Parts: sequence; structure tokens; C-alpha cells
Amino acid sequence: MIKQRICIVGNGLSGLMTAVVLAKVPGIEVNLIAKKGTKNVDKRTTAISDTNYKFISQNIISLGENLFWPSKKIELYYETSKENINFLNLNEANSNLMYVFENDKVKDLLLKEISKNKIKLIRKDVKKLSELKNYDLIILCIGGQSKIYNNITKIRSIKKDYKEVAITGYVRHNYKTLNTSQFFLKEGPFAILPFSKNYFSFVWSVKKYFFENNSKKITYLIKKKILEMLKNKQDITISNIQSYPISLSLRRQYHQKNILILGEGLHTIHPVAGQGFNLVLRDIKKLKEIIKYYVSLGISIKNSYALNDFYNSRKPENTIMSLGVDATHSFFKQNKYLDPFKEIIVKNIKNNGTLKKFSKIISNRGLSF
Repeated sequence: MIKQRICIVGNGLSGLMTAVVLAKVPGIEVNLIAKKGTKNVDKRTTAISDTNYKFISQNIISLGENLFWPSKKIELYYETSKENINFLNLNEANSNLMYVFENDKVKDLLLKEISKNKIKLIRKDVKKLSELKNYDLIILCIGGQSKIYNNITKIRSIKKDYKEVAITGYVRHNYKTLNTSQFFLKEGPFAILPFSKNYFSFVWSVKKYFFENNSKKITYLIKKKILEMLKNKQDITISNIQSYPISLSLRRQYHQKNILILGEGLHTIHPVAGQGFNLVLRDIKKLKEIIKYYVSLGISIKNSYALNDFYNSRKPENTIMSLGVDATHSFFKQNKYLDPFKEIIVKNIKNNGTLKKFSKIISNRGLSF
């Protein structure tokens, strides 16, 4: 069997994961291209579903369980003028709903896997796609802003500027019990994601003007909000505060010839539901299945319908999930005319068993069930 060569451009979380997973396909040689001088520091956390955790476990032999913090319970709250209404609790007795990991630690693990699997790591700056013409498949995992995409996608993307900023950071605490939580506050959604016994990360999405007007006291405001939400006045320590703009971006064209866009370059969504990297992992899983199928038949990826099959199988879920998250964010945004009705709706959600079941399935498996 002649080995087919795949080139993955980008050493972010998506690029590293794609390289490790595709290297498991028999008959495939994987090269990973990363910019010169790029560092592996990423002081953020990521949440993944149970099914995606199992997918990662199947593809990384040396997966350390201590890197992934499990959660059996997720609590959702809606802030009103009087109280925070706990309108939805998702529970699992015998399994985990989700896992949270620190990005930089998992990146280090993936780099070790890349070395162990003898995946060739090439340090170079790719300026033209013609430099990669000798590969059977080129996968671009270079974020959402690269100008290289302009040479591939001719169809206009779906885009939306939320005019919001996501503030992230770590919190050291001494709480005995702490569940994964999502608070829909008047300033914007605030997620609490435990990733070890004494640490949790947070993601607070706020209006850009709110962030700019309060940038000098943002640590104080975050601490105040956390203590109010958790109803506990014990001391906490906040670190690794970062911020980045939030937008919606959905490519309508995924590939051209043998060049595929993957990761944030393919879809960027609001962090309110924590579905961004979950969609990426489902993309990688489907891509592996399709490539394995064509290679097993002895068909050249370069001259096959593999990328067209990937597009047809993944575009519906990516589009529906992304627009669904956008609709969820729009529903919970503060609106003085609609807020009284929303309060009635969220109070009725709590006792809806069908909605609970459906929510657990969607968050765990997406629309692939």
C-alpha cells in the first residue's frame, strides 16, 4: 500500500488533535506545519462532552485522567431583579455529562503523542498554498482570521459581530462542593467550569462597551459577581485573566480541490453553550471515518469525493448547532419588554422532563444520534 500524505497547517488545539487522530489511519503519513517561534502557552480551559472525551480516549493512548475533570451535574440560572432562578439541572448518576481541561496541558500531551507517533513537525511560515502541492490532502487549522482562506472560499460566509467580549480566567477557591454552572446575568452569560479540586475557570461574555468602561476594575467586578452567584463570602484568588472579541462565523464552503478548512476557520460560535470545540471534535471524527474508508479501498484522497462527503455529512449539524447557540444567546439577552415573559418561561422549564432529556442528548452527542 502506497502511503498517502496529509499536511496539517497550524499547531493550535484543532491542528494538534487532527494530526494525532489522522495518524492512526493505516496508509496515512501526517506532517504538521507550525509557524516558526510559536509557543504552546494557552491559559484557557475547554469543556467537552462525554462522547467526545471517549473519542479522545480512543485516539490518545497515554491519556492522563487527571487532565480531564469530570462533571456529573450542570446547573443553569437566570438572573431577575429579585433572584437567580435555578431553572434547569442536568444530572447523571452513573456517567459524566462533560469534562473540562486546561488547554496548555492537553497541547503538551498532544505534542508528546505527535513525537511518539513519528509525525513530522515542520517549522515554517506558509504564505502560499502552492508550497504544499506535493500533499494528497491539505488541512488548514489556522484560526478564523487568516487571509489564506480567501483563496479557497468564494461563497460568502455567515457572519455576525456580537460587539461583545469574552473574559476568561482561573479562580482558586476552598469550596467543598462546586458544580459546573451557567448564569444568565443582566450583563451577559457567566460560566463556571471546575477543572480541579480547588480551581475553576470562568467565561463571562459582556458588551464591548461594558468591558472598556470597566477594564481597570474588571478583576474586582468578577470577584464580586462570583461571590454573589455562589452565595459565599470566602476569599478567592483570580488569575490568568484574558479577553477576546466574540463573533459568529460559518463557512458555506468547506473545501476546494484537496484543501480543507477545519477548526475555528470553519465555524466560530458564541461561547454561551460551550459547543465550539465539541463541533470541531465531531468534525475530526467524521473526517477520520471518511479518510479511512477511501484509503481502505485504495482510492487516492486527492482524486476522490472524500471532502465532498465530509461537507455533506457535517454542514447540517454545524449550521443548525451554531445558529441554535446564537438563538439561545439572543433569547437570554436583556430586554425590558420581553424579560417578564422570559421569567415565566424559565420557571416552567424546571419541571419539563422531556426538555431535560433532550438537552442532555444534544449537549453530549450534538445532532449525531
